[in-house]
Amino acid sequence: MKNDPSRPRPVPPPFAKACHPSMLRRCPSHDYSSRQIYLVTLTTERRHPLFGHLEGDVDLPFLDPRSPHIVLSLLGEAVEQVFRGIPSYYPQVSVIQLQMMPDHLHVILFVKEQMDKTLGDVIRGAKIACNKEYRRLGFAPLPLSSAPRADQWDPEHPNRSHSDLFAPGYNDRLLHDGGQLQTWVNYLTDNPRRALVKHQHPDYFRVRQHVEYAGYEFSAIGNLFLLDRPVKLQVQCSRSMTAGEIDQKAREMAALPTEGTVLVSPSISPGEKAVMRAAFQAGLAEIILEENGFADMEKPVGGARFDACSRGQMLFLSPWRHHNDHRTIERMQCLQLNGLAAAICAFHRSPRA
Repeated sequence: MKNDPSRPRPVPPPFAKACHPSMLRRCPSHDYSSRQIYLVTLTTERRHPLFGHLEGDVDLPFLDPRSPHIVLSLLGEAVEQVFRGIPSYYPQVSVIQLQMMPDHLHVILFVKEQMDKTLGDVIRGAKIACNKEYRRLGFAPLPLSSAPRADQWDPEHPNRSHSDLFAPGYNDRLLHDGGQLQTWVNYLTDNPRRALVKHQHPDYFRVRQHVEYAGYEFSAIGNLFLLDRPVKLQVQCSRSMTAGEIDQKAREMAALPTEGTVLVSPSISPGEKAVMRAAFQAGLAEIILEENGFADMEKPVGGARFDACSRGQMLFLSPWRHHNDHRTIERMQCLQLNGLAAAICAFHRSPRA
């Protein structure tokens, strides 16, 4: 039984220090005045939906005028004009894509050449202009407490006593792969539809912490009712399996009845990925075990994953705490995740009252 990966193994304690997402975190090694494409996200103070509201039918294609879209408020229109006008003040910067949402905005900015200013200067100038519109339209800034919360503290204005339109800071991502740009554009374009889908199925997109099952504790995103499926099957493929053996297993899994069946796997090895992909395309529900835990505001970003969550087809579980830094999964962790998959498949809890 030694080194048997199918045996449930004790989950190690959470990482000693969790690294939580921050709207103020930057890439310390990057020159923010250099040529680069960025995806920038800003949120309104306290996430108030000041920019407008969403309308549309989530089942209609994007080009249909009745598909999900934002109806901008006067303030939303003013903010949109400010961000689209950035090249007027910074000719080295172009706006590739802008997506307004009720309580936040995403903008893809291209710094085409070295600037005397930094990306932070560009964003700061846009925020100042938006604050002027905020006040021009009659919005009164809300007073902050004498001891602002951590998410209200602004390193640029540490002594501020009233809220501005935007929450302090912003989030930026650097484009490292040219092919990723279209993915970013698609993500922004699809934002209104995803938001309406989440509104219709909020439980499928809310991160659950401390989910207990089979004697273990997880963070989770997705359809928790998949844990109650009567048939839970583990997918585990050795790296020594031939292409023919993997193809045969994939056909067998894809042929399973979709009603009442769920496949469970960390989906790490190439064989597991191929089998789970084939089963997913055939419509089977899946529980995916992941190395990185889920932060409270996290959501499944990928288009296929997002749509699968909206259908209740997927559940993501992790036994470990969230971390922002990239980590290569270790062999022991792979064995532990496979052990957890086996434990989940073997466990059946009593019916709920």
